[in-house]
Amino acid sequence: MTDLNGSRGMRLITGNSNKPLVDAIGAYLGLTPVKADVRRFSDDEIFVEVHENVRGEDMFVIQSTSCPANDNLMELLIMIDALRRSSARRITAVIPYYGYARQDRKVRPRLPISAKLVADLISTAGTDRLLCIDLHAGQIQGFFDIPVDNLFATPVLLDAIRDRYGSQPLTIISPDAGGVERARAYAKRLNASLAIIDKRREAANVSQVMNIIGDVSGRTCVIVDDIVDTAGTLTEAATALKDAGAAVVSAAITHPVLSGPAIKRIRESSLTELVITDTVPLRPEADECDQIRVVSIAHLLSEAIRRINNEESVSSLFV
Repeated sequence: MTDLNGSRGMRLITGNSNKPLVDAIGAYLGLTPVKADVRRFSDDEIFVEVHENVRGEDMFVIQSTSCPANDNLMELLIMIDALRRSSARRITAVIPYYGYARQDRKVRPRLPISAKLVADLISTAGTDRLLCIDLHAGQIQGFFDIPVDNLFATPVLLDAIRDRYGSQPLTIISPDAGGVERARAYAKRLNASLAIIDKRREAANVSQVMNIIGDVSGRTCVIVDDIVDTAGTLTEAATALKDAGAAVVSAAITHPVLSGPAIKRIRESSLTELVITDTVPLRPEADECDQIRVVSIAHLLSEAIRRINNEESVSSLFV
């Protein structure tokens, strides 16, 4: 049965992490997000109050756990708890960018596995299902005992690459050995060649490019990855590719965390263009950078939300 808001009991709600993306999703689905206060007390405790009846509704809580990660994560958890206590029929956490995902294993003694901790928090709060984009490590899905739909931004980024570079001799670049599978998938769909950056990471957010495996001379090179944070690896890779004779160096990356010196590094780098999605809202400095182009994943998330609500298959979205 369709309600007055144009859905089959489907409602959206959001915190403060990425309202432009939520507006775009709402426009695609023809829905207005549920009215709610998500604010802070004077001591910075987070307060959530839902102002509409959500009993029996299929609720989709849209919230990236990006910077400020801890605030946005707590907003998400408290919204889920409020909806559970308001007798929502089903609660799906839509997390375009899943923070803490890079802490997915112990690489040294006495370290946490924070991605698992966050998964436990989200499940315990009352989430029935998770929808996300490009988890940093696919095995994070196994940290949950609830259904997880991990969509890929590949179709959106592929279109952006084809539109700009489709007629040029193209090489897809993996910035490290761990990203080869992703880069190979792009290269196959674009009928492009593949190259790999061999690097050695000495510390977190510090890397040194060592070697380029593959021929990049005279070619348009597009580096593909899931996250760009401080942009150290990315800009070093761009320099190495230019030094190896690449004609053009660009990048296509899903999650634009862009913290610390990232924008300064990108402005001063050899990158012609950085294509990103809107899983994370850009800070003003990034928004003003001419090298950055944003493509939206709103329609991809919207279609997944619609299919989940209608109990339809979402498998065709996993490409």
